[in-house]
Amino acid sequence: MADQILPSWRDGDTRDAILGFLDRVDEIPPAHRVAVFDNDGTMWAEKPNYPQLEFWFLEMQEAIGADPSLADKPEFRAVIDRDMATIEELGLEGLATAFLDLFAGITPEEFDVKVARFFAEQQHPRGVPYRQQRYQPMLELMDELRSRGFDFYLVSAGGAEFVRVISQDFYGVSPEGVVGSQIDYEFTRAADGTPRLLRTNHVVHSGPNEGQAKVPNIHRILGRRPVVAGGNSPGDAEMLEYAMTYDGPSLALLVNHDDAEREYAYESKAGTFDTEETILETAARLGWTVASIRNDWATVFSDS
Repeated sequence: MADQILPSWRDGDTRDAILGFLDRVDEIPPAHRVAVFDNDGTMWAEKPNYPQLEFWFLEMQEAIGADPSLADKPEFRAVIDRDMATIEELGLEGLATAFLDLFAGITPEEFDVKVARFFAEQQHPRGVPYRQQRYQPMLELMDELRSRGFDFYLVSAGGAEFVRVISQDFYGVSPEGVVGSQIDYEFTRAADGTPRLLRTNHVVHSGPNEGQAKVPNIHRILGRRPVVAGGNSPGDAEMLEYAMTYDGPSLALLVNHDDAEREYAYESKAGTFDTEETILETAARLGWTVASIRNDWATVFSDS
């Protein structure tokens, strides 16, 4: 029976640790069965660029086509010239601040249409739909947790509104089950008096949903604490650490990107801050379960 569970996971210590946790799920009251997984680099590929960054690039190009003067904006110029030194200096937070201006003043529905069009028309640089860049082993684990009564949530440093457009289709997660970086909205009225919301360029709460911010945002939006957490970078560390403090069976799972042939090999870093130790050092120190893509996954990507 065990070999029918998590078929894309190879036999070994990591799979044994996950199965060992699953065997103890009955010890967790149903109301406490909450799983939170990061998205970028945990549920789908985040290289060579975050999908949301590719979306921003496309929208920037269209905006410059309509207004060439936007190309003089330093952040946009760095992207156009592929000036990686400047892009690295700006960081993800700096780029996000600039790109949010592209969508200020439009309705949530108009933004959703843009995101849906991106996923319908664009492909990952590997030449496949973004849907096929989801990690099959993580989808299997997600389904296995659900079969045992877990509620599953996505907790991303990316924009909540961006992920919500595809969360149901890609992961079976309803829009309200997505915790991410959130922009603020302005309530206003159209010329005929109809109430409406318009996007602003301001990020609400404590800024990007990364690092320590993930834990209070989980409680603020979900109102429940996780006992299972999955991530891949220092931006997920506090979330994984928090899940492990549950007084009962818990699981903190770190995805290690060490397969240059089938995926990418790199050290996962946070997008908005630096750390003194690597995420693998943190995992070893705190006793998390580490999933090596090279060693633990027989299959990497979903084919549907």
